Amino acid sequence: QLQASGGGLVQAGGSLKLSCTASGRSFRSYVMGWFRQAPGKEREFLAAIGWGGGSTKYADSVKGRSVISRDNAKNTVYLQMNSLKPEDTAVYYCAAGPSLSLVVRGAGDYWGQGTLVTVSS
Repeated sequence: QLQASGGGLVQAGGSLKLSCTASGRSFRSYVMGWFRQAPGKEREFLAAIGWGGGSTKYADSVKGRSVISRDNAKNTVYLQMNSLKPEDTAVYYCAAGPSLSLVVRGAGDYWGQGTLVTVSS
């Protein structure tokens, strides 16, 4: 299973590093991704990373402000977010799937419980 953590309250312009730790099985052969859902909005893809860490994809909304990474030895994927804006306020979720294309379009096989990020202005 997947468990996201690291959310919290941060001022605009600040940074947060989210973690998603897998348990119960190894996800080292899976593509991992991050999504978010703000109140009243649809779930939004943010970033994904291939099993080896060499392939990444970002949504325009976070490109240049966020970095996705993974540590397969720890069964953990991270999302470093910088220059946070109030519009980044949302519940952030991690997901795992067999391919980049499936994860990017939200068709991951596994989803974690979210972690709330609140950015104050």
